[in-house]
Amino acid sequence: MTQPINRLIRRTLVGLVVLSICLAGVGDGKYYSVSAVLAQAQDWEPSIRKFEEQDKVNPPKLGSIVFTGSSSIARWETLVDEMKPLDVINRGFGGSQYSDLNQYAKRVVIAYHPRAVVVYEGDNDLAPGSSKTAESVANDAWIFVQTIRAALPETWIYLISIKPSKSRMTEWPRMKAANRMIRDFTRTQERVQYIDVASAMFDPGGNLRAELFVEDGLHPTPKCYALWTSIIKPILLQRSGPAVKVGQNSLRNQR
Repeated sequence: MTQPINRLIRRTLVGLVVLSICLAGVGDGKYYSVSAVLAQAQDWEPSIRKFEEQDKVNPPKLGSIVFTGSSSIARWETLVDEMKPLDVINRGFGGSQYSDLNQYAKRVVIAYHPRAVVVYEGDNDLAPGSSKTAESVANDAWIFVQTIRAALPETWIYLISIKPSKSRMTEWPRMKAANRMIRDFTRTQERVQYIDVASAMFDPGGNLRAELFVEDGLHPTPKCYALWTSIIKPILLQRSGPAVKVGQNSLRNQR
């Protein structure tokens, strides 16, 4: 009985933290309502501890760029090579949702003092059967931004759009709505940018490009990752490339 009780206590505490953050921002905008669904039942502690054990053996460079989020990041095995000469750290944990990332933000992002963080979440939040709404996902994304901003005010935050996928096209309207809300609120924030990878995943006829997905119709193929790299990497190079010193308040950082 001890383990279920401990999990219940942990989820309750997470819920209270999320609620307090939401209430603190009530007067600032329409995205700050309480999320419809808080942290889900899955326990990510083993995955996070594995990252920490890896760091003890091979400490990553502080001031790198952290990529984090769900399986589309976790399965990006060529990420480090494709993003060179940028120094990047992959801290994706497959199956996660924004609420999970918010719970572990201190350990998978803030601990590395990154010059930038790139996030892919929202896909699992709005998977078939989920009771979450576009509004609650946008709210959870806002909580993430405020969490990072409070600890790392100089760090750039990039939120990748939720991607369309063959296996979840029935949920694409909700995902598009969440994307619009996330895009709109990022435009009101300093050092925060929305990156649209979804539009390029359709052909000129408006059809989803089949070659971008593995057999499950959900996860990206190498061609999809190459496409994402072509969109994301130039943005990162502009503001966080090797020529830009960490913490430097240059004109490039202000663009």
